[in-house]
Amino acid sequence: MSTAQPPHPSAHRRRWAALSILVLAVLLLAIDGTVLYLAVPSLTADLQPSATQILWIGDVYSLALGGLLVTMGVLADRIGRKRLLLIGSALFGAASLGAAFAPSPEWLIAARVLLGVAGATLMPSTLSLIRNIFTDAKERTRAIAIWSAAAGGGAALGPLVGGVLLEHFWWGSVFLINVPVVIILVVGGFFLLPESKDPNPGRFDLLSAALSMAAIVPLVYAVKHTVQSGFDALSGVCLLAGLAFGWWFIRRQKRLESPMIDVSLFKVPAFAGSVLSQFIAVFALTGMLFFFSQYLQLGRGYTPLQAGLAELPATLASIVVVLLVGWFLTKLGAGRTIAAGLALTGVGLVAIAIAEGAESYLWLGLALIPVGLGVGLAQTVTVDAVVSAVPPAKAGSASAISETSYELGVALGIAVLGSVMTALYRINLPAGLGGGDEHGVRESLATAMTILDPASAEGEAARHAFTSAMQTTSIIAAVITLAGALLAWKVIPSPKLVGGRVPAEH
Repeated sequence: MSTAQPPHPSAHRRRWAALSILVLAVLLLAIDGTVLYLAVPSLTADLQPSATQILWIGDVYSLALGGLLVTMGVLADRIGRKRLLLIGSALFGAASLGAAFAPSPEWLIAARVLLGVAGATLMPSTLSLIRNIFTDAKERTRAIAIWSAAAGGGAALGPLVGGVLLEHFWWGSVFLINVPVVIILVVGGFFLLPESKDPNPGRFDLLSAALSMAAIVPLVYAVKHTVQSGFDALSGVCLLAGLAFGWWFIRRQKRLESPMIDVSLFKVPAFAGSVLSQFIAVFALTGMLFFFSQYLQLGRGYTPLQAGLAELPATLASIVVVLLVGWFLTKLGAGRTIAAGLALTGVGLVAIAIAEGAESYLWLGLALIPVGLGVGLAQTVTVDAVVSAVPPAKAGSASAISETSYELGVALGIAVLGSVMTALYRINLPAGLGGGDEHGVRESLATAMTILDPASAEGEAARHAFTSAMQTTSIIAAVITLAGALLAWKVIPSPKLVGGRVPAEH
């Protein structure tokens, strides 16, 4: 791989200017993935969604995004990454307008699906353009660290942005804010981003595209339905369908001349371990964060802005990773750095579970620091390892694998841990709470607070049930993350690196 740099300073400046546009795109997507969390109480009061609809509003965005990432990554390699990025950005702005003025839960869910489709065009394009713009491996590691900080920091920044907006405007403002950002993204991207594509892409396989979606959606739905309603015939059919379509997809990739995913890459421990580690980190963090903003508002009585500010330590910690990642890679190597990041995340989640029962916010704020630092560290190194494992021409498909892992982690984290959280909340509720509207109280804490007097003993009992469920869910997420740390330590190689970068080949 060439490491030569263009000699003229303007080329150097242009690379980093282009990165700023790509960072803006991923920041937009990351914020949009979590900005809605704070708006759940207010949109619940306005649209009256059921508990199941609340979960769908939360995770259908990532579900649609994750299901289409492989397809869009391959499409970007063929029609041009810049072109797809600009088209997707415009669609994202239009979908944001639809979500902002949604008159019903069903409308909002549909708008979130369209946002996910548009988002699927952006994520693989950003990473693959970075792969092609930054040909020097050391410089690329730094660029990906900034990209990862935007992804992780944006996810944590979402509640703060939402808090500021909800303090002054209605819940739809968390979507409407996307429109001016999209305008900047489209105009800046048109002038600053270079076009790139795979010069020999091969035939685009529509059947593989359909199979990738058909494998993901039933599996996620099976998990959601099982946790909500127990394992039944529908759960079994969806599970078997997802596994069957997944098997068919993998089998087809092995036989195609130009596969959507090069499944042979998963035989490389560094690649497979990095993808799985990324999934575990995002799964645990997102599943916990989805209800964390509700806990701060409804359990602790914070305003939306106060709740957003309360989550700021995780944002700042994820940004600090940009300064620390080189040191960690030089001292520990890739595998042990990923393991250290996941271990930090697990310790932070345990600390959050303990701090959620404490009266002082100080302990909760301190617990968020290792979570933000750990996820940011693991995310940066896993993304760099995956993207660096392939030649630039195939950057879109490799980026799609990384982003599919990320977005499936988001979708399944909300679906699984969110559903577990809801089930534990219902188990912890005292019988008969809410009198004639017990069903409404059991739907969610947001709904319960519209039925019960928040200052009454019943309101306190509902908040206690929710907090206890949050603590247990945080512990479950911590166990999963610590298991991922052990896996990364054992499976992913950790050669000592020179210059603080992940090697191009493992």
